[in-house]
Amino acid sequence: MNVSVLSLLLVTVVWGATFPVLKIATAQLSGIETSALRFALAALCMLPWAVRAPRQTWRDGAFLGALVLFSYVAQAIGLQHISSNRSAFLTSLNVLMVPFLGVLFGKSLSWRVLLAAGVACLGIGLMSWEGGADLFADAATVAGALGYALYVILLSAWASRHSPRNLAATQIVWMAVLGVLWMLVDAQGSDRLQTLPGRLHADVLWGLAYLGVVATAAMLFLQARAQRHVSANQAALIYAMEPVFAALFAWLGLGEALSLRAAVGAALVVLAVVYSEWPAAPAKA
Repeated sequence: MNVSVLSLLLVTVVWGATFPVLKIATAQLSGIETSALRFALAALCMLPWAVRAPRQTWRDGAFLGALVLFSYVAQAIGLQHISSNRSAFLTSLNVLMVPFLGVLFGKSLSWRVLLAAGVACLGIGLMSWEGGADLFADAATVAGALGYALYVILLSAWASRHSPRNLAATQIVWMAVLGVLWMLVDAQGSDRLQTLPGRLHADVLWGLAYLGVVATAAMLFLQARAQRHVSANQAALIYAMEPVFAALFAWLGLGEALSLRAAVGAALVVLAVVYSEWPAAPAKA
């Protein structure tokens, strides 16, 4: 197992731990507020590399950053209404979406992927019977997964053009700027900005620090470096481990547990995403 694969595996562990942290943060903050503040903290960490980035990196970073911002905000909005376990497994569908979107970039779609998609849909159906379904939250989470699938594809294609530090830094600065603007627009006509300081309790601040410094700044840098050497499909397979770690941390941190039916559905989703990327056996001569 090479260093790039190990780096992406570490990314999935850190991502898995974000679900209970996000659940705690979104109890006090909206999804947009949570995202804007975490990105602002991350941008402060990466600013020294952002100011040195060339113009082409700023252009690519703007598009990639917008995709990540959309994905993270959609996920945070969904977490306001569904459990972190459910959010993690719905988010994992981005692993299936990567090869589907790959068709737009000239890649073929195999029957293995179609079969895996059907199994994943069955798994999601079983999870929905858990009683924690919310149409809006589920749709927001799946939309976020779609945005992130496109991000994975483009990052693998563009990462070799840039320094990993510069690319991660420009993405994060764009995410912070767009996120704060989104938060300000969303707060119009309400008292959210006035009440924001009073909602930043100690546990929320610690959570934002973890989300901004570790889960955003450090992990986007690792992704930008590792995906120079790992294909989009291989990266997506590694990311399939995220819901496993998310369920573990949700159990440890929040005491959440899946019902037997939901656990079977979750297992089907994981099997589907892994099977969709598993190398096919070579044809016999």
